[in-house]
Amino acid sequence: SDKEVEKQAARCMDCGIPYCHGPTGCPVHNQIPDWNDLVYNGDWDNAIRNLHSTNNFPEFTGRICPAPCEEACTLN
Repeated sequence: SDKEVEKQAARCMDCGIPYCHGPTGCPVHNQIPDWNDLVYNGDWDNAIRNLHSTNNFPEFTGRICPAPCEEACTLN
């Protein structure tokens, strides 16, 4: 639902230090906090541009990714 998407995206804005960008984070260097901020604000056009700037096939990588960003997340 839209409320769930908004709730999940808002979590990322409180981390302070985005370890998901570090060497133990996203292997394709997705800009996770930036993307989540765009999603939270409903800016879907810029969110997809942001995602495609680092990941040409998010519909595939999103299905097979082991999500190291979640392990690196300070909010867990």
